[in-house]
Amino acid sequence: MLKKALKTAALAAMMAGTALTAATAADYKIRATANSNENDEDYDGLVVFKNYVEAASNGAIEVELFIGTQLCSNGAECLQGVADGSIDVFVSTSSGAAGLFPYVQVMDLPYLMSDDRIAESVLSGEFTRTMRDMALEDSGDTIRLMTIGNTGGWRNFANTKRRIAEPSDMEGLKIRTVVADLPQELVKALGASPTPIPWPELFTSFQTGVVEGSKNGITDIMGMKFPDAGLKYVTLDGHAYMGAMWWMSNQNFMAMPEDMRRVVVDGFYALQQATFASPKRKSIAAYEEFVAGGGDLYVPTPAQKAAFKEAATPVYDWFKSNVSRGDEIFTALTEAVAEAEAEIGADLAKDLN
Repeated sequence: MLKKALKTAALAAMMAGTALTAATAADYKIRATANSNENDEDYDGLVVFKNYVEAASNGAIEVELFIGTQLCSNGAECLQGVADGSIDVFVSTSSGAAGLFPYVQVMDLPYLMSDDRIAESVLSGEFTRTMRDMALEDSGDTIRLMTIGNTGGWRNFANTKRRIAEPSDMEGLKIRTVVADLPQELVKALGASPTPIPWPELFTSFQTGVVEGSKNGITDIMGMKFPDAGLKYVTLDGHAYMGAMWWMSNQNFMAMPEDMRRVVVDGFYALQQATFASPKRKSIAAYEEFVAGGGDLYVPTPAQKAAFKEAATPVYDWFKSNVSRGDEIFTALTEAVAEAEAEIGADLAKDLN
């Protein structure tokens, strides 16, 4: 009995030693960072990416995750790390990358993609490859766009004063924006007053009336407890898809052999699918909590949503005229949307009959 136990222990030790050897024998190491936290969709995506890449490469690739500001503290600093190869993977919103690639703000243009199915189709196709080529060109082949996922669902208008059902209901409201021209142009086009406020100050700004509204996803609204600061009205106009751009050091990616690059590309596909799904699940509880707390949740009719889009159209011309390569990326996106709408419309027609 003792002999059998000793043999079992020896075998277990040998297997552990083998596992340790495999764990330390990775040929490639990917350092991936997200300036967020473990409750975020970005983290969900990175966990899926790490699991897939390490398993599919049979341990040849090791993925290290750095969540928060351990490696870098903002978009400009993190993208510089990607450019010089000290950071392998970084995820940003459009605002986080706009300083280097202004045209990524196309993701913030309102009412171009109508729903998740359209957005996911567009971001899984040639549009993302077009943006990748532009970023590689503008970064001197140092920063590669791997995929575009989601981080928080859709941006919707929310406020402390009244239900917003028509564009005219926005008139005079002080809406919080980031310090960027495009979101401010949108708010002005709808008749409201853009008010740049740092994110950490927004709760107090709602309480004191410095701002009366914002344009956020429901998980951000509930995560920051904005209803406790007086935010009572959310209009599901879905004016912008909250895209997350996943960047990688092109030098480090291309240094891998083709079979390992294939694993990484497939890993980013798995990551993208995870971030597409994560906000859908998380938003269910967030919406329920908002309504249970007395919040007013309004879904615009198709006619009302069309009116919002019509009111916002001056922003498209502003973007094409004022943003570097804006016309080029705007054309790429609108063509991709039209193609996705045609394909999905044809599929729906088949499925409904």
